[in-house]
Amino acid sequence: MQGMRANWSVKILSVLVISSGFLATTTTAATDDERRSTLDDQTALAVTIYNQDLALIKDRRKVSLPKGESRLAIRDVSAQIRSETALLKSLKNAASLRVLEQNFDFDLLSPQSLLNHYVGEDIRVARTNSVTGKETVERARVLSNNNGLVLQYGDRIETGAGGRLIFDTLPGRLRDRPTLVTHLHSATNGPRELELSYLSGGLSWRADYIAELNGDDTLLDLQGWVTLTNQSGTRYPNSKLQLVAGDLNRVTESVRRRNGVKEMMMAMSADNAVAEEALFEYHLYTVPRATTLENNQTKQVALLAAARVPVRKQLLLAGSGYYYRGQYGDLGRKQKIAVLVEFDNDKASHLGMPLPKGVVRVYKQDQSGHAQFVGEDQIDHTPKQRPVKLRLGNSFDVTADRLQTDYKKRNASGRYSHASETAYKITLYNAKSTAVIVTVRENLPGDWKILDENQRHKKIAAHQAQWQVEVPAAGQTDLTYRVLSRY
Repeated sequence: MQGMRANWSVKILSVLVISSGFLATTTTAATDDERRSTLDDQTALAVTIYNQDLALIKDRRKVSLPKGESRLAIRDVSAQIRSETALLKSLKNAASLRVLEQNFDFDLLSPQSLLNHYVGEDIRVARTNSVTGKETVERARVLSNNNGLVLQYGDRIETGAGGRLIFDTLPGRLRDRPTLVTHLHSATNGPRELELSYLSGGLSWRADYIAELNGDDTLLDLQGWVTLTNQSGTRYPNSKLQLVAGDLNRVTESVRRRNGVKEMMMAMSADNAVAEEALFEYHLYTVPRATTLENNQTKQVALLAAARVPVRKQLLLAGSGYYYRGQYGDLGRKQKIAVLVEFDNDKASHLGMPLPKGVVRVYKQDQSGHAQFVGEDQIDHTPKQRPVKLRLGNSFDVTADRLQTDYKKRNASGRYSHASETAYKITLYNAKSTAVIVTVRENLPGDWKILDENQRHKKIAAHQAQWQVEVPAAGQTDLTYRVLSRY
């Protein structure tokens, strides 16, 4: 059945291409008296894209309007236009132009939509005899086009076409491109420069970052890219492009999405990096030159480039609060030690630019000088003067064993219902040829107090104690401590 559908779909398309006068009909509008505006009328185009599958389009066109009422069909608007947000105005003498009505025609011409509009109507079916080569044409009525074509001939009903389908006319409501049709009243006659602004789905952007660490993990080079995706159903030629980073409040709604093949384009020059400025409680990034966004395309432009950014590397062992609420004994062997890198987003670190949220992918050269991928992390919108911390994975050579060595219940009093005294030994192992420092961070419940420890802790938050433990090369270090917890 799928093969049959594909066969007659191709044949319908062939009719659209070869039927005399049909293409001319396709490019006309629903009514003969409406005026049409195409991209040839476009004088300027500006696209502002937000993080949340939303864009603001400002499309300027020069058109000639008669005095009084008329219909203007604006072609090549976004197929995902939010028509309730559309605003058409005259850039000069705005009061002389009034919009009386507007309609968005999104039912586009295709073999499927054409057949749907002919349900209950007659078409002609042309078949060729495979032996004689003679073609016969027979009239049939379209009964249904739901999950397959059903045709009624004079003496029978058939499914599928089995030949070329010929349509006498093009239904007026079908458009070959997304079109906004407006009913206008103009106080004057002649050419005007109009601006159509509207919100649209199908356009989005994100930030992607590439970082390369130096040999001893103390510096990194950072490149930022803006990745743009256009799946809105139309192209935006030579547009002024701006990007807004921030979390806008939006009313939840269903947005039509269209899938398409993505085509990657790279703009590799860091000299063309975007300019940044504050906008309300967000940040606005402007691409310095006009760019074309093709439909079903992904494009990248440079956002920033920074060299020799100072980095702080951290090995972190983080504990859980449940360790202190009961008797457990062995809490785990070869526990994972997280690897984190942190840098400051300020001018002293060769940065100091608001960083849009995105993925940071980190590389490091091996002994042969080849860059190897060592991990990635997602960052949120980060203002300048705020640090960026990346969790890249877990250490292979540094591990930990955790053991609860003692557990005693204590009498709870006052506002506390539970009290316990627990003791622990954490053994840190280092298989590297150099010494490392491991940060041990424990989440302690309730009101707690360290009663005894072999290394000094620091209270970094209400429920967190932290130790900085040095572990020698190819060696191990024990951290022991005893805690009184009341909760």
